[in-house]
Amino acid sequence: MPDHTSASPLVSAEWLRDALDRPDVVVLDASWHMPATRRDGASEFELGHIPGSAFFSIDGIADPDSALPHMVPTADAFAAAVGALGVGAGDHVVCYATVGIGTAPRAWWMFRLFGHERVSVLDGGLPAWTAGGGTLAKGPARPRPRAFQATFNPARIRDLAAVRANLEAATELVVDARSAGRFAGTEAEPRPGLRGGHIPGSVNVPYQTLLDGPRMLPPEALRARLEAAGVAGDRPPVFTCGSGVSACTLALGLTLTGRDDWAVYDGSWSEWGGREDVPVTS
Repeated sequence: MPDHTSASPLVSAEWLRDALDRPDVVVLDASWHMPATRRDGASEFELGHIPGSAFFSIDGIADPDSALPHMVPTADAFAAAVGALGVGAGDHVVCYATVGIGTAPRAWWMFRLFGHERVSVLDGGLPAWTAGGGTLAKGPARPRPRAFQATFNPARIRDLAAVRANLEAATELVVDARSAGRFAGTEAEPRPGLRGGHIPGSVNVPYQTLLDGPRMLPPEALRARLEAAGVAGDRPPVFTCGSGVSACTLALGLTLTGRDDWAVYDGSWSEWGGREDVPVTS
């Protein structure tokens, strides 16, 4: 019998090739690109995707009433959206991106946020799939809608009030996944109107430092990179970035080391850096 409660956070292309025909495995392309790239994940999905997969829109499965980019929706909205993609309550969801690990961890985190622990990221993404001889399908997805139940888990997310309160309490360690230049305020933010710098007391772990090309580093290397930056066991980390996407790569990396005491600041720098009523350090 399949395990309906959890799954390995990371699966290989070889594993997926062998599991692709299982009725309880659902594959989702969670590719997302910064607006400046002028790339559209949904359009690229139709040009080539893992057979049987559907497209998980990070911008579409989001709070439509928020001015911030792709903030998480309600549990009911998430359940309706992923159910329409063919995800059932007991399914093993495998998320991938066209560029490698890419933005797939954002979808992985969202499933865990809404109580679905049986979710994995495809290590190496679409490049690993095709390199291993995997075929591609073209055209739109045709998923069969399923019933999905979402239960919001507040332990997996932090909002502005919680991060602001932590400035004094310092019970959690804020870990920023942006580049070193953006963290220091010496590199321009890609979104206009945001201040440069970082949340006071936070540490910097650029998400690319946890990757080996399109793949995640091995667990021991991940542990060494994170601990070198101060992400040790004394304080639970809260991961942040530009808009709550690459922060999830850090969450995936820490999970692969065996630690699961983390959360993601969904508003991230799009929220913090766009306000004048919160402090910024350069």
